[in-house]
Amino acid sequence: MSLRKKLIAGNWKMNKTAADGAALVADIVAEVGKQNDVEVVVCPPFTALESAAAKLDGSTIKLGAQNVHPEPSGAYTGEISAGMLRSLFVSHVILGHSERRTYFGETDAFINQKVLASLKAQLKPILCVGETLAEREAGTTLKVVQTQLEAGLEGVSKDLATSVIIAYEPVWAIGTGKVATTEQAQEVHAFIRSLLVKLFGDAVAQKVRILYGGSMKPANAPELLAQKDIDGGLIGGASLESRSFVELVNAAAAAK
Repeated sequence: MSLRKKLIAGNWKMNKTAADGAALVADIVAEVGKQNDVEVVVCPPFTALESAAAKLDGSTIKLGAQNVHPEPSGAYTGEISAGMLRSLFVSHVILGHSERRTYFGETDAFINQKVLASLKAQLKPILCVGETLAEREAGTTLKVVQTQLEAGLEGVSKDLATSVIIAYEPVWAIGTGKVATTEQAQEVHAFIRSLLVKLFGDAVAQKVRILYGGSMKPANAPELLAQKDIDGGLIGGASLESRSFVELVNAAAAAK
């Protein structure tokens, strides 16, 4: 029996108005809002957090955000602080997503600041790491993942490490329909686990959830979720429709 409860997190990205988001959450809650076998997190855009939180009230589903600024307040136009998220009952936050790295120039050091600020505010970071197609073809996948992981977790104490969730997202498999083979995914997940052992010791490393984040769908989820070191999924497109998202939650429940 794994020490780790499976986790399915939905990253809505820049989709859904506040009203649309509330409707989607209501549908998800109706289907899986009372189950405890799988930890479920929905991550709407900032503008839909409050309406989503209202629909999640009384359910077992948790609320996540897609980003946070490391400073608690100040002259950072357009940014959102950890305290603002906490006031809306947000418990998780996605950090270092490849889209943030690629389109907004986020560095490992800046992402690390966000990880530390989130932990300080009792937010659970979902730290994303992963390689591009060029890096995969050059054979540097593990090197890239190691650099991103170690830099992202710099300064995280052993006590707080179990509050961090890692998401491995091969960038070439996000939204492309391409999926890493089960063997490719498990290889990198096992490598990440071995790095966590070096950083925090085996007891801590065995408690950290590592999610797969590259085009996981109901069709491929059971095989991926059956792997020893794949503890769930960070879901993009399939989280925007309640039926496919609920199917993924059920797949995770069956795989535990």
